[in-house]
Amino acid sequence: MTLKNILPGRLGFGAAPLGNMFRAIPDDEARATVEAAWDQGIRYYDTAPVYGAGLSETRLGEALADKPRDEYVLSTKVGRVVLDEVEEGEPDFGEKGGIFEHGNPNKILHEWTADATERSIEDSLKRLGTDRLDIVWVHDIAQDFHGDLWVQKFEEARTGAFRVLSRLRDEGVIRAWGLGVNKTEPIELTLALDEPQPDGFLLAGRYTLLDHEHAFQRLLPMAQEQDVDMVVGGPYNSGVLVGGAHFEYQQAPPEVIEHVKKLNTLVEKHGISMKAAALQFSLAHPVTAAAVVGASRPSRIAEDAAALEERIPDAFWSDLRLSLIHISEPTRPERMSYAVFCLKK
Repeated sequence: MTLKNILPGRLGFGAAPLGNMFRAIPDDEARATVEAAWDQGIRYYDTAPVYGAGLSETRLGEALADKPRDEYVLSTKVGRVVLDEVEEGEPDFGEKGGIFEHGNPNKILHEWTADATERSIEDSLKRLGTDRLDIVWVHDIAQDFHGDLWVQKFEEARTGAFRVLSRLRDEGVIRAWGLGVNKTEPIELTLALDEPQPDGFLLAGRYTLLDHEHAFQRLLPMAQEQDVDMVVGGPYNSGVLVGGAHFEYQQAPPEVIEHVKKLNTLVEKHGISMKAAALQFSLAHPVTAAAVVGASRPSRIAEDAAALEERIPDAFWSDLRLSLIHISEPTRPERMSYAVFCLKK
């Protein structure tokens, strides 16, 4: 089953901010944000144990507790097990650094083995207060590792998490599984394997107005040939595209800020919003099934929903392609589909 057959719409709610990403969010504000997403018709919700060391899953579960379970799709991730013991020092969030410093203080185990995968799923079900998950992503596989250790951790996931999730899918316990990462290489390697095969992948920050060439040139053609769908995460690149200060979970560097300024000049020229341009660009590729957008304030949800419906003139996409797009000519010209560039509505 493809993700397009599972996901109920093109816009999903990314629950990382509910884990107190970058700032401490009051419980009532977190709940109101999920309610706003529901009121806007969003029926896909994505979270992970590492988001605030379980805080995001707990808050999301509480906010969805009174919603009919058959009316929404829920995904979470494996690869990080939240332990009961409290971290004496700073919690280890890997390359995500201190972005969840206001989350729960629990220790986090980074492991992709079969046992850790099964434990992670069991713990997530409890925190979410639900009896089932629709999609499970293998989170940040080999994200912080290099060389031989990278190979070791990928093999750990291949023989552990991949096989457990394939079995759970075949048994009907979950509907689909895939990788949830912000690098293209682990997905390319997984798709090249004979088995087991994922149903899709969640790619964060690598198919956006700011960063897209590698995915476009190599990953997406491979996924399209294998009928594997993509969920785009982080279409606003941690917020820098829409007025935020962060890119890749850190303070945006000068070169990124400069590029955003050029994009802002272009959207202003055509009288459109940056959110619309960024969101619709990420959704345009035929492989894309949906985009998940994080929010911690209810008002942001309405903006995202409006951005999805905003009409963008063809002239904007033409100007973007001529001046600011970072896609070179593909190896096979037929892959340069009009949808990638939104040349036609």
